[in-house]
Amino acid sequence: MPVAASAQEISGLAAMHDMRREKGKLCMSDHWHSGSGVGATKDAAQKAAIRSWIDFTDLEYGGRWASFANAASKKISYSKESSGWSASVEGRPCYR
Repeated sequence: MPVAASAQEISGLAAMHDMRREKGKLCMSDHWHSGSGVGATKDAAQKAAIRSWIDFTDLEYGGRWASFANAASKKISYSKESSGWSASVEGRPCYR
């Protein structure tokens, strides 16, 4: 259920999305971000994908929203490639 939040909590482009409180965080309830990355190892691909998610979220909403650790409904998938691994991540931006 969307919640009212103060202007201090939500500003800029984030204000166009519905929000809800989840586990002590304010989260976008209807908006997902994704990121992808490749690497020689599964771990390297995951780190690259998370970095992609963080960088785009930071660009769009600012650093307070750009923590993948704080994201809600996180999903990570992997694919083995001939030169290593690819990874895709998605999650709804949140902040504490």
